[in-house]
Amino acid sequence: MAMIAIPRLSAPRLGPIRLGALIANRYVGLVGSAALFVAALVGVAALLPSPGGPHVRIPLAAAFRRAPPGWRESLIAASGPLSVTEDVVRLSAHPFGALGGVTWTGPSGARPSSGPLPPAPIAGLYAPGPGGPLPIIAPDGRTPFDGYRRPFTPNGRPKIAIVIGGLGLNARATRQAIETLPPEVTLSFAPYAEGLQGWIDMARAAGHEVLLETPMEPVDYPDNDPGPYTLMSDASPPEMVRKLEWVLSRATGYFGLTNYLGSKFLNNDAAYAAFASAAASRGLGFIDDGAAALKTSGGLPRASAERVVDDTLNQTAIDQQLLALEAGAMQRGQALGAGFAYPVTLDKVAHWASGLNDRGFQLAPASALATRR
Repeated sequence: MAMIAIPRLSAPRLGPIRLGALIANRYVGLVGSAALFVAALVGVAALLPSPGGPHVRIPLAAAFRRAPPGWRESLIAASGPLSVTEDVVRLSAHPFGALGGVTWTGPSGARPSSGPLPPAPIAGLYAPGPGGPLPIIAPDGRTPFDGYRRPFTPNGRPKIAIVIGGLGLNARATRQAIETLPPEVTLSFAPYAEGLQGWIDMARAAGHEVLLETPMEPVDYPDNDPGPYTLMSDASPPEMVRKLEWVLSRATGYFGLTNYLGSKFLNNDAAYAAFASAAASRGLGFIDDGAAALKTSGGLPRASAERVVDDTLNQTAIDQQLLALEAGAMQRGQALGAGFAYPVTLDKVAHWASGLNDRGFQLAPASALATRR
């Protein structure tokens, strides 16, 4: 525990002093502010593990905007896990919640593998666009794929990942998915959802990594129309990029894209190549529902679901598909499934995932299965 020297005050020899007058005194207020601040930090530090683990960085500019001048100089910190620097307080600690402006770092910049994910947007991973912020690769090479994915450490067991999509359009189903599914389950959101950024922020605060759904032309278009920003297989590359950038500008915090429909678009080599190139140039991944299983990566991290678990929407069929994912993971070491935010799907996946570890598998985020191939 850090030892912090606080300037000693002589006991007043005067009669009773009103508290308000005492606090109003410039010098007493200065030391009092410092003492209260240190007491709060020491109280938190007492509950935290020993030094050496990850630390938390808390921006102080806003919190101490009205602090009395000289508060920093009145703190004399001895060497130890607690120190006050120019703009942050550093505590040797495991993360204790999602706080605005707080970032987590550890050895080699590692983030914790559990708990909330960092708030979006992350500095350096976005730039202004015509319709809103767009994902970019940072000057130091960091990508949105790496910055927004959920950290994962394999334990040697067969890995199973599942993506639940169609979120943001139905508030009840979206909240149920965020709150009842394990944080390892990847969630994908519709770009047309109202309040999309708020839903993504909520999902990341609960530990879920997020995909953004990209409307793509199906074989039965226009009878089956994914909306005005559908990527068309016969569109020119500039037109495709214009629509894609509208989708990308809807929110921040996603590590990659997934397809919404797209049976025709994804089977057109030129259309897919233009899409993959545009997504890769922005540092994103691509996780599809199986429709692009035969496509190469095109330079971006990607994975394809081997089955849609709720293609047949009844409990027995979903159970069978989830068992098939386990069989696939046993054979190949990993398996990826996809599903939609139907109430029955959410209930079955939550129940299935709760016993996955006991059955010898490791639940993984979809990003952990993505490769460049």
